[in-house]
Amino acid sequence: MKDMQRLLEAVAALRDARTGCLRDRQQDFHSMAPHTVEEAYEVADAIERRDMQALRDELGDLLLQVVFHARMAEEQGIFAFADVVQTTTDKLLTRCPHAPGNATFADRHAQKQDWEPCKTEERGQKSGNNGVLDGVPTGLPGLTRAVKLQQRAASVGFDWPEMAPVLAKIREEISELETEIACAAPHTRILDELGDVLFAVANLARKLDADPEQALRGTNRKFERRFAGVETELAKRGKYPAEATLEEMDAIWEQVKHDQT
Repeated sequence: MKDMQRLLEAVAALRDARTGCLRDRQQDFHSMAPHTVEEAYEVADAIERRDMQALRDELGDLLLQVVFHARMAEEQGIFAFADVVQTTTDKLLTRCPHAPGNATFADRHAQKQDWEPCKTEERGQKSGNNGVLDGVPTGLPGLTRAVKLQQRAASVGFDWPEMAPVLAKIREEISELETEIACAAPHTRILDELGDVLFAVANLARKLDADPEQALRGTNRKFERRFAGVETELAKRGKYPAEATLEEMDAIWEQVKHDQT
């Protein structure tokens, strides 16, 4: 594609040692990594907002990150963009049941069961061993990584088959957190128990086939809308939030919550 080639050439020009952009020439994999993660989140945000124009733009920004990383790797003689495309295509055609010559599956569960041994083998080849939890990226958001760790464990049978024990575990972890707080335990112990609560909640999300990050993003947006409603009502009364009492704001919050439901 002409446009793809133009993008590759543009990034190569930006990285040119003599005539390129100074800021872009100074970038490396580590300095670019946070930007790559940020762009992926912006893609997710555009999808959440159902803004297709923004999605087009954000996908372009994410593609630029891929091309930029590939260009830096090519400069070091490691791999090139074409190698990235080939590896991804080969992986897709190997795993996808709809690819020519591949097996078909009765449902998504059967497909996943078939994929897991293949993915485990690939992880073993990358890391040099076949540990079930090997290779789950440490840079993932905590809730997302928790779900992925739990999925790996579940793939070998380390999982509750029913929902009741999952809910019971959440109650148990909350109780333990309450005990530590009541005893004025050291902050590190409280933090540890809080982490256990979040891990258990992530497990519930997995059982519900829900993305906990997506659920939390939705609640964040809901909180923003409702608090903005509180601010609007207070402004009508000639007040800023800092000038209102908690009781006043809470009463307005309940009204806003009712109106926005």
